[in-house]
Amino acid sequence: MGQKINPLGFRLGTTQNHHSFWFAQPKNYSEGLQEDKKIRNCIKNYIQKNRKKGSNRKMESDSSSEVITHSSYRKKDSGSSSEVITHIEIQKEIDTIHAIIHIGFPNLLKKKGTIEELEKDLQKEVNSINQRLNIAIEKVKEPYREPNILAEYIAFQLKNRVSFRKAMKKAIELTKKADIRGVKVKIAGRLAGKEIARAECIKKGRLPLQTIRAKIDYCCYPIRTIYGVLGVKIWIFVDEE
Repeated sequence: MGQKINPLGFRLGTTQNHHSFWFAQPKNYSEGLQEDKKIRNCIKNYIQKNRKKGSNRKMESDSSSEVITHSSYRKKDSGSSSEVITHIEIQKEIDTIHAIIHIGFPNLLKKKGTIEELEKDLQKEVNSINQRLNIAIEKVKEPYREPNILAEYIAFQLKNRVSFRKAMKKAIELTKKADIRGVKVKIAGRLAGKEIARAECIKKGRLPLQTIRAKIDYCCYPIRTIYGVLGVKIWIFVDEE
């Protein structure tokens, strides 16, 4: 039988890098690991909360206006679905904790006072008295090359009752804007509300999963729908070293 392994962990140290950089004694390692998880969860929850507030304000302003064109509504939908974090890098020093947020479209975090507010929330969550928190934002150069952004896009489309096949094909079309060599999208669960769960898959280009020198980005994303939880997996073959 085939032994399945996470493509990111399989290539760690060759084409993939660690997302946390710090040193700790063996007895303090678990505390540092839990602290990293708290920081990442706090940042993600803060961005999700602000996205919901922004979408509610847009809905209120839209309801006050008389006519809304279909094209403008689609633009708002695509923008709200694309503001997602690709990954968070954490670098710990003796007196400072650096959190670098890699995001596709950093419109939310560019507003005044958001970084300061986020730093205060993190300080309360982590309870680090002796360490100072420093947050930096880094925009992803090619957002549609990141599997997390594509998975978020598919999730947004499925929650809006779009056909899963149409959402998968549209996500693969978006990858044409990025310089990649192959992509594979897989959705499993109660697709289209059917009683029997199944899996559907679309692949385009090459995807050498067994080649370690091949840089492959991977993401597993759960989607909560009215029919139940769907699972989305995306593999992107970026380049071969």
